[in-house]
Amino acid sequence: MTLRVGMLAPISWRVPPRHYGPWERVVSLLTEGLVERGVDVTLFATADSVTAARLEAVCPRPLLEDSELEAKVWESLHVGNAFEHASELDLIHNHYDFLPLSYTGLVSTPVVTTVHGFSSDRIRPAYRRYDGRVAYVSVSDADRDPALRYAATVYHGIDLAEFTPRARPGEPLVFLGRIHPDKGVADAIAVAKAVGRPLVIAGIVHDAGYFEREVAPHLDGERVRYVGSVGPRDRDALLGGAYALLHLVEFAEPFGLSMVEAMACGTPVIARRRGSIPEVVDEGVTGLIVDDVAGAIEAVRHAGSLDRRQVRARAAERFSRDRMVDDYLAVYENVLAGSRVR
Repeated sequence: MTLRVGMLAPISWRVPPRHYGPWERVVSLLTEGLVERGVDVTLFATADSVTAARLEAVCPRPLLEDSELEAKVWESLHVGNAFEHASELDLIHNHYDFLPLSYTGLVSTPVVTTVHGFSSDRIRPAYRRYDGRVAYVSVSDADRDPALRYAATVYHGIDLAEFTPRARPGEPLVFLGRIHPDKGVADAIAVAKAVGRPLVIAGIVHDAGYFEREVAPHLDGERVRYVGSVGPRDRDALLGGAYALLHLVEFAEPFGLSMVEAMACGTPVIARRRGSIPEVVDEGVTGLIVDDVAGAIEAVRHAGSLDRRQVRARAAERFSRDRMVDDYLAVYENVLAGSRVR
């Protein structure tokens, strides 16, 4: 009997996202991988989403691409639409954070929720209320809430075909992520200046004040450049042409998808020891883990000695889309068999 899965995606961006949208990207990769395995997937996403699955949409466009859409209204319609189809599904896989948890007591269909990260401690009560009713999946062991029970940890996977391995390093350092104090853009600039390498900054501006204070004054179009948000093709060229990716986060990183994408190009990662970093970065193989700016400066001097072929190979071994699909199929099997948590 064919497994019927409802995949509940965020609607901030379409699936897959045109540029930024890490949650939506993971949903797309998982959805298409499941369809290829013969799973009957219904994707609940924006109406402009692109998928081989059955698309169920009520929200016409991504919320962050149309300011005329009232977020609360379309979020409610979107989540409600998914749960109105619950009786047609064997399982619902929620990627929409905490809001859908409040619907789970109204249906008998099992619900798996991937916790992509806790945006604030203020949302944790919602997860705690539905602990045991919902099967939670963490994206790293470091991001687990000790008050919750989990069905599994499943690391994100990527489509390795989207990333071109390059045997030789490029000249610039690269920052790829949200322009926000949490992401350590200012420290990346400081490191690049200290080692005398150009820095290319890519990502959406998530904190305009921070960008104006800490980033814009350093932009000169040559040694420090900001290229905005980048789509898949430009992302591959950017990461593959880098000497190293700087990921000097100032918060407990839940996973860090850009690190894996860099590794898939053979580009090593220099990352601050926060949250999931020691789980994702294999020290001395796929990158170097540091504690401060001084450590990052020293790490840049050693990053060139890492074997880029090994960086790519380890990324392929640990973070492929197929491995992610395998892991989630195992979660589904255990949940449907009644083994919710461990």
